[in-house]
Amino acid sequence: MTPPLLPPPLLPLPQSPEYARACAALGVPCRSGEAILDGGAALRWQVQARRLPLLGEVSLLSRGPVTATLAAAEAWLRELHTPGPLLLNAEGVSAGALRGAGFWPLLTPATLALLPLGPPEQMRRALRQKWRNRLTRAEGAGLSLRRLPLHGGHWLLKAELAQARARRYRNLPPGFLVAYARATPEAALIWEARRGGAALAAIAVLRHGRMASWTTGVSTPQGRAANAMNLLLWEAMRWLAERGHEQLDLGMLNGDDAPGVTRFKLGTGARAHRLAGTWLRSRALAPLARRLPKGLAT
Repeated sequence: MTPPLLPPPLLPLPQSPEYARACAALGVPCRSGEAILDGGAALRWQVQARRLPLLGEVSLLSRGPVTATLAAAEAWLRELHTPGPLLLNAEGVSAGALRGAGFWPLLTPATLALLPLGPPEQMRRALRQKWRNRLTRAEGAGLSLRRLPLHGGHWLLKAELAQARARRYRNLPPGFLVAYARATPEAALIWEARRGGAALAAIAVLRHGRMASWTTGVSTPQGRAANAMNLLLWEAMRWLAERGHEQLDLGMLNGDDAPGVTRFKLGTGARAHRLAGTWLRSRALAPLARRLPKGLAT
């Protein structure tokens, strides 16, 4: 008797077909595939082709493969063959398995904030007390909110670019967000808060399958005083949950350089999700990687 197929796994943004369509619009090809494993679980993967300094043409596998079975992901990586070097932003795979598959460690693991979505009352209970208090104040601050399709002329994109340069962090560039919006209409949205005709804050969210990702957020001093970001994110959470999204990726946590942003993200009830680091596999390095001491690859 054939076992029933399990629900498909949640696809992070870099593993989603929406992301691939945006990449294709920008001239960055992607290859993807899927397999049904024993027991009915699915394994899905998506690889981008990139050209990097010193390495030349590389395949980039970011937060994949996606499967509910860790052993299957590790076995798949051992058998994966690419025409050139493979750069892997690993998701959930152990350092030992990656060394055994011939991967060389490049960067230590990042940590993301992943927020479960559900009924409003459940999400509100999950908010931390200070976050909930600020949301309550924002709800009474006389802000008007609107949701609109993301487009290249919105002030948020230019403001986010300036903010990223000033604070020296990297984010998805505005050109990618616009390409995403054009490639998949209804999947790229902006929530904006205004008062007295003046824009106080805005966020951008990308939808992909049963997940969504908060990619961009800018608030003016007046918006911060009114706790506008709390209200914007809360409205986005409710809207996404009503439309069947199960998880909102709030992006990286960096308690050292951005402690306030980290507290804000975790205040939503999000859980900290540690990735497995960035790794490189090439023919030259693979034999050395397999003999790499454990202490140098964790």
